Amino acid sequence: MSEKIAGITVPDTQLVREATDLVRDAADETIFHHSRRVYLWGSLKAAARGLDVDPELAYVGGLFHDLGLTASYATKDQRFELDGAETARAFLLDHGRSEREAREVWLAIALHTTPEVPLQLSPEIAVVTLGVETDVLGLGLTEITERQRAEVLAAHPRPDFKNRILKAFYDGMADRPDTTFGTMNDDVLAHFDASFRRKDFVEIIRDNPWPE
Repeated sequence: MSEKIAGITVPDTQLVREATDLVRDAADETIFHHSRRVYLWGSLKAAARGLDVDPELAYVGGLFHDLGLTASYATKDQRFELDGAETARAFLLDHGRSEREAREVWLAIALHTTPEVPLQLSPEIAVVTLGVETDVLGLGLTEITERQRAEVLAAHPRPDFKNRILKAFYDGMADRPDTTFGTMNDDVLAHFDASFRRKDFVEIIRDNPWPE
């Protein structure tokens, strides 16, 4: 039987059940509940905007978007967003979804820390960023009613979430600092590590091998 939270359905399908189990096994409570809230907030906002979103694809996008921060799925040489994106793509293809659908979710996860761009793309891409921006940054929180917020938080609470998610970001990126260049993620490393030195885009241009 499908689960419904704040009017949003969590489909009762094998794909969704296995996606939930995968993330439950890999992630701690902070990441798991955050990821489910991302699906719910994103779906609420997408519905309010009249976007027609495939719920299974939105669910995998929301659930897998931070898998790259977990020990089971983190790599050492690429952005954490790509770790989750590649895991989601493989998962969807293994479950019979098309290459196009898998690519849409790959983009949703790969771009979820890139402001503005995902919102100009397909609903399956936009829905993840809508959820992330709501849960992490509080953007557009007033678009969600008090009752909807209460129902989501009753199912997926966020105790000390701001501090816990920042720590999760740091723990997931501290051993691959170069992958944060050009993203907001270097703010997290600079906050926790006073010795961290950001790469400077201007310096890279001025010091590159071109003579002029």
